[in-house]
Amino acid sequence: MAARRPHQTTAPKPPTFADLGVPDALVRVLAATGVNRPFPIQAATLPDALAGRDVLGRGRTGSGKTYAFALAVLTRLAAVAAPRRAGRPRALILAPTRELATQIDNVLAPLAKALSLRTMTVFGGVAAGPQIAGLRAGVDVLVACPGRLADHVEAGHARLDAVEITVLDEADHMADLGFLPTVRRLLEQTPRGGQRLLFSATLDAGVDVLVRRFLADPVVRSVDSTLSPVAAITHHVLHVHAEDRFAVLVELTAAPGRTVVFTRTKRGAKTLTRRLVAAGVAAVELHGNLAQAARTRNLRAFSEGEVHTLVATDIAARGIHVDEVALVVHADPPTEHKAYLHRSGRTARAGAAGTVVTLMTDGQAPEVRELTRKAGVAATTTRLRPGDALLRELAPGERTLVPQPVQQSAGPRHEMQPAQGSRDRRGGTPPLTASTRSAPARSGAVAFSARARPGARRGGR
Repeated sequence: MAARRPHQTTAPKPPTFADLGVPDALVRVLAATGVNRPFPIQAATLPDALAGRDVLGRGRTGSGKTYAFALAVLTRLAAVAAPRRAGRPRALILAPTRELATQIDNVLAPLAKALSLRTMTVFGGVAAGPQIAGLRAGVDVLVACPGRLADHVEAGHARLDAVEITVLDEADHMADLGFLPTVRRLLEQTPRGGQRLLFSATLDAGVDVLVRRFLADPVVRSVDSTLSPVAAITHHVLHVHAEDRFAVLVELTAAPGRTVVFTRTKRGAKTLTRRLVAAGVAAVELHGNLAQAARTRNLRAFSEGEVHTLVATDIAARGIHVDEVALVVHADPPTEHKAYLHRSGRTARAGAAGTVVTLMTDGQAPEVRELTRKAGVAATTTRLRPGDALLRELAPGERTLVPQPVQQSAGPRHEMQPAQGSRDRRGGTPPLTASTRSAPARSGAVAFSARARPGARRGGR
């Protein structure tokens, strides 16, 4: 008698975008950009969103929320043909910052084009005239920051009574920035029976108020626990003397690969960027005191590889996606654990691995220990000095420094502008030592000018 074979079970095959109900035209666009399989947040939320249900999607940063709502919005709009009407969008996506609004539109635009739908962005820091003209011409999907959209609504350039689908992205961050009163006023002007999709990493009290007030019997879909740390990130705390902080930072940022360095203040980001540039690191800054054109230019220079170091405030901690960020450095430890996790989420995105380094002086030790404990991360703490071998393990590769004098301006206007020829950092300079911080400028080096516009509005306006 033949022996019985053990019963074998096969794991269910993960769904494709087509299985979830995404139209072929969009599936082809996704495939052309290398997106072939849904991420968990997309697989979890798309069936309900495509069925017209209100959805509350919770997922950690980098989990793929943008495609989750973008595909749902465009698919539903394309299913019912409707003429564009001046100033009356059919779908509204609210985002807390200009950078996130731009990034969402960059995802939407090629998908919308495949369905003959039109998108546009509305945010502050740029001239209102082109936005007014775009609204007048008619738009299917409007991606907006709350403040500037409220201005257009008040002036009569936009009406929200034709909005069929409303999306709130990074709702908890909008709450943190104080935008909820404006968001509530905007949502109250959308049709009561419209579909609402809310995506957030956390459900803090302010966000919960929005859910209870504006979402009708929402389907709740969560991917990973709220603010869960990413397993693919390795966390390190470097215990340094205060006078060694900058030299250690230079050694980390002079390595090849993209690095995001976080500071607590806008002035700190500006000052640190100028010092890094003077030391020979190709760096740009990103913070709220920059004019919008400079913010856009600097983020583009970083994402396209013209410079490899971005020095930013928490304006870059949420929603901003740049491929292949290998290292995140908390030059200033954040004040609370949520900010730590959001900052750290700029690396190890979409399944990649990454490294997070926090610089800690003696006086910061208690707060950093409490910070990592609340964040639920197991960080390796090492006391070191510049030149330590661990620095090359954390940021591997040949160090390249091309020191530059930073142009001094007469006033307080500062925009970091990468010059031509800044793509290649492989100059064969010797390993960094503390003495290189004041090295003289060399001919043919990367040039940056610094000018900032005072009084620039926050990202939501």
